[in-house]
Amino acid sequence: MYSFILRRFIGGLVVVFFVITSTFFMLRLLPGGPFDKEKKLPEEIKLNIEKKYHLDKPLFQQYLLYLSGIIRGDFGPSYKFLHRTATDIIRDVFPVSLRIGFISFIVSLFLGILIGFSSAGSKIFESFFSLVISLPSFVFASVMIIILSLKLGIFPPALIEGWKHYILPVLTLSLGPMIYIAKLTKTSVEKTLKEQFIVFAKSKGVYGYNFFKHVLYPSLSSVFSISGMIFTFLITGSFIVETIFAIPGMGRYFVLSVIDRDYPVVMALTVVFTVVLVIMNVFSEIIYSLFDPRARER
Repeated sequence: MYSFILRRFIGGLVVVFFVITSTFFMLRLLPGGPFDKEKKLPEEIKLNIEKKYHLDKPLFQQYLLYLSGIIRGDFGPSYKFLHRTATDIIRDVFPVSLRIGFISFIVSLFLGILIGFSSAGSKIFESFFSLVISLPSFVFASVMIIILSLKLGIFPPALIEGWKHYILPVLTLSLGPMIYIAKLTKTSVEKTLKEQFIVFAKSKGVYGYNFFKHVLYPSLSSVFSISGMIFTFLITGSFIVETIFAIPGMGRYFVLSVIDRDYPVVMALTVVFTVVLVIMNVFSEIIYSLFDPRARER
């Protein structure tokens, strides 16, 4: 197990390095720059600004300077949010996205597994799953805001100022993953019920709780194998949800930073996203091996 974790850790470092390198060069090779506005700056002022942020240096030298900054834990100053560094922005917005993402993950995992087990063997839910999973999140969010906030006044429509403010964003964010997990669980349970060891257990007269364990563990292994990816998406991929509900999280800042060509903030958010994804993938593979003995043998 320790050698497995070490190999995954080394592989994760390679992935992070590749993402940093590719994102750095792609951002700078795109047409335009962070200080190209509708009103063109005087050439002297533009040169002074570029010198301040080392944008006047050769591209590869900028890359080496950025790598040395990351090693020291310095992502650089923001070009658009004055007097703030990219690290300051991450420190402010990551806890918000983490709370919403974690709550959404627990809700989607619990309800998804419950719905998936309950609907196993039934064809009724197939159309419902397909309908809900194809529903865009901004449509679902808009309907809930109109009905539950504006019409009934049960929940606040935006911002994060108390526990009630989490309800609508969490419901919106967890809907898609919940249905995906339910569909995956349903398929896994139906497949597991046809396995030879289940037929053998039935022939031995195993029923009740023990039979439930026989079906549960192998069925959930497929769910936990993609749980890391889902968790990462819920934390860092909620761009639309955070924009609709005016939540100051990572997704909202990422969109603003891409539009403004704020290189340090885009890079910092990308690095955080990649690190979380790598860590959760390793964690999900460990959980997967605990639920499926065949994975441990491999």
